[in-house]
Amino acid sequence: MAASARTTSSFPYLVAASSPAAHRHGASHRIRASVGEAAMDVVSEAELREKGFMGMRKTKLVCTVGPACVEALPALARGGMGVARVNLCHGGREWHRAAMRAVRRLNEEDGFCVSLMVDTEGSQLLVADHGGATSVKAEDGSEWIFTNRRADEAHQFTMHVNFDKFSEGILVGDELVIDGGMATFEVTEKIGNDLRCKCTDPGLLLPRAKLSFWRNGKLVQRNFGLPTLSTKDWADIEFGIAEGVDCIALSFVNDANDIKQLKAYLSRRSLEHIKVFAKIESLESLKNLKEIIEASDGVMVARGDLGVQIPLEQIPAIQEWIVKLCRHLNKPVIVASQLLESMVEYPTPTRAEVADVSEAVRQYADAVMLSAESAIGAYPQKALSVLRAASERMESWSREENMQKLLPQHQLAIALPDRISEQICNCAVEMANNLAVDAIFVYTKHGHMASLLSRNRPNPPIFAFTDNANSRKSMNLYWGVIPLHIPLSNSMEDNFNKTISLMKSKGSVKPGDTVLVVSNSDLNRPCAATSVFQSIQVRLVE
Repeated sequence: MAASARTTSSFPYLVAASSPAAHRHGASHRIRASVGEAAMDVVSEAELREKGFMGMRKTKLVCTVGPACVEALPALARGGMGVARVNLCHGGREWHRAAMRAVRRLNEEDGFCVSLMVDTEGSQLLVADHGGATSVKAEDGSEWIFTNRRADEAHQFTMHVNFDKFSEGILVGDELVIDGGMATFEVTEKIGNDLRCKCTDPGLLLPRAKLSFWRNGKLVQRNFGLPTLSTKDWADIEFGIAEGVDCIALSFVNDANDIKQLKAYLSRRSLEHIKVFAKIESLESLKNLKEIIEASDGVMVARGDLGVQIPLEQIPAIQEWIVKLCRHLNKPVIVASQLLESMVEYPTPTRAEVADVSEAVRQYADAVMLSAESAIGAYPQKALSVLRAASERMESWSREENMQKLLPQHQLAIALPDRISEQICNCAVEMANNLAVDAIFVYTKHGHMASLLSRNRPNPPIFAFTDNANSRKSMNLYWGVIPLHIPLSNSMEDNFNKTISLMKSKGSVKPGDTVLVVSNSDLNRPCAATSVFQSIQVRLVE
């Protein structure tokens, strides 16, 4: 990212950085003040007024923030961006800080509810760079040197690899594949730790290109014993905590212990509200998928890096498997990477890309994500508009074809109170669909009941009322959930009357609308309490 050279005064939503501690202590106060008595984010409110309950978009939209879109953050928020992702692999600390605070200002000053996600870099063993700022063409038959020697400037036909032992175990005749197939080379000679390679499939070499080695049609797997969380990753996590992130996406997760380590660290710091997502992008993560999903708060299907390690034709089936398993285990899932890749350069996507987005929506992924399209692309707002339109049209078609059916139930809980919550939510969704109610209202402290309702993908939207600002942000990635912040009491009747009055005053509901209401009798009891009474009511708005 060359964006670090920009000045913070060049656009209104980047503010001069104060000390992290001062920002951290001030941020929560400002957020509480902004949500006030009761708040629906301005995008959902406008969508409800324009399209009614059934027309509200259920699939959430994630945008990667980069130099191409940082000045357009307000427009992206208005366009439906629910989560802003900052990739800490690219750019400098000051740029990241300014961009993250720009997202916070959107929420505090303009009535948006955009969650903030950061990506760690992870142990990306094989990343190569040609030293230039743009792509370089590798021509058919050209010879290149891949080396671990550092260089301050670009050298023709040379790629600098970030890992000293990158050539260990590699044989003459092996294939070196760039970015999952952007270009392919054959290893013709080993010179010490360097590799001389001949280009057999020409293509573009991008900055920070990912390398993989193949032998006889299979990935060459090597275990270098590096930790998933590097020293840089821990520094990035501390930085994210100081800047008030809502979610950390952990790169190159290999097993559940990687997730458990970070979650235990956050718990010791009393930061359980920060959600940990596992990025599925390696063969090892696929081998341990169920355990990783169970340990995490959610999953990102990082198809770009995953496609470097498995044959491309396997990606669609793997994606569907991951999405389905996440839904069974009640964990939100984001489908990411190259959804609208051509829009990095062109104002319209290919038809195949629109079909790709639609397929992720048809599979009931909780969210779809723009990466380079919004971060460095020429048309970030148009890309988001296409993502939103494709999502809405597929959701509409699914309703028309009556495709939103209940998931065959996989029991999640063991304790009786938790099993009761599951059954209450399963029954509530079945009732909501059969009775064709206009909306589902749920009153929740930590978002758990909202997630159980979302898991069943009901036809009507789920309005989740909470008095916890952190829970509101975490529900931004739940399919079909519109989180609202409002003071709650232990009386379901009081909560319902308060929220109905609020929604009527905003024109969001009207007399004659039918609402299905799900609630605990006591929102302040712990989840495992044995005497909590949970109920479902169907109410007619008068």
